[in-house]
Amino acid sequence: MTTLNFVPQIVVGDDALDFLTTIDGDEIFIVTDKFISESPMMDAIKEKLGNKPVTIFSDIVPDPPIDDITKGIKVLEANNADTVIAIGGGSALDAAKGIVYFAAKSGLGKSRSDLTFIAIPTTSGTGSEVTDFSVITDSDRGVKYPLVTKDILPDVALLYTGFVMNLPKQQTADTGIDVLTHAIEAYVSSQANSISDAFAEKAIKLVFQYLPKAYSEGPYNKEAREQMHLASTMAGLAFNMVSLGINHSIAHAVGGKFHKVHGRINGILLNSVIQYNSGLLCEDVSHPTTILKRYAEIAQFVGVKIKEPKYAVLQLTKKIDDLRTAVEMPDSFTKLGISREEMEAAIEEISVAAINDRCTPTNPRVPKSEDIQAIIRTVI
Repeated sequence: MTTLNFVPQIVVGDDALDFLTTIDGDEIFIVTDKFISESPMMDAIKEKLGNKPVTIFSDIVPDPPIDDITKGIKVLEANNADTVIAIGGGSALDAAKGIVYFAAKSGLGKSRSDLTFIAIPTTSGTGSEVTDFSVITDSDRGVKYPLVTKDILPDVALLYTGFVMNLPKQQTADTGIDVLTHAIEAYVSSQANSISDAFAEKAIKLVFQYLPKAYSEGPYNKEAREQMHLASTMAGLAFNMVSLGINHSIAHAVGGKFHKVHGRINGILLNSVIQYNSGLLCEDVSHPTTILKRYAEIAQFVGVKIKEPKYAVLQLTKKIDDLRTAVEMPDSFTKLGISREEMEAAIEEISVAAINDRCTPTNPRVPKSEDIQAIIRTVI
């Protein structure tokens, strides 16, 4: 039995922020980072909220640590808000999810059913505004923990393109490649279904068509920005139904250890993971050809005409290489700033963490620790 939940109300358009004028709650709690809290984006939010009392928690940093979640819970408790608004990239949205969830579970805040949770993404990458995923970092242990529960799913997602028009080029690339990884992993997930396939397929096509334009023409190409914003949400809807795979499992482990940008790690790993899952890396005579064919279908989505699955998948990886080059993304961990010696010293620890990651069970191929290490070694 498959159960599909489409909880977030998705508001799209040039006037998407007008939704904030309809909020019934008396107390507003905003979770964001310091940059956004002092930017015109916050002024635009406050204008729509009118005279409602607003408390801003802006201690959010990339890869939000547990300590920041604890601080946020205390502020939320003192505020007693009935509406929580998360505005920012994946870190702000993930932190807000953690605050809402743990505050309700600990009894320090209102129950989840008594809160309205609104997510406003300012990057086009994580899809966090429509997912019940959050990633929290234990800084002391250097480990990222995915939190997966319907209790952290936002009630409303506001997709306002105005907030991403001036996204820096590097952040555009990082988040755009993250979208592509979400969509590809959802399409080949062991739990994939026709509905998740539809979202994933469209997101893949949009990324290949619009990411280079958003990267090179971002401030001047509204269409590219809009389409990448929608692609991010569609990929989020896809993987929220069927989860992800070892591309993200390894990225979580590497990111927790070395504190590098998540989208960049995903991009480095993507082709090696595709080749592994397809049976072209760490070959296994019992490997099902259905997985290879699924990747071959993705190749067709992006213009590959070759029908033979193996060669179609190889052409897909070439297309991904070309896309990665177009947005100036690194293709190895060395270029990301992690030396071969550092990676080799940590590779066993990373492989164990990846095997135990929440995304691994839905990978289309069941990996062993040595498989994870082999994947990593192809891109050191």
